[in-house]
Amino acid sequence: MKSTEIRELSADDLVVKLKEARAELFNLRFQMATSQLDNTARVKQVKKNIARIQTEMRARELSA
Repeated sequence: MKSTEIRELSADDLVVKLKEARAELFNLRFQMATSQLDNTARVKQVKKNIARIQTEMRARELSA
């Protein structure tokens, strides 16, 4: 997910996307622990998406 897409989302959508990303990260970590994960680069992508979402949420909080 690109940062431009994240900026277009509403506050409620950001919360939902953050929960989805955290759930996906949990599942990826679980797959990695059980040696079932094929694309290990996906973990890094999900972490960056979580950081982007949190950054946008914080920026909106500070501007309010």
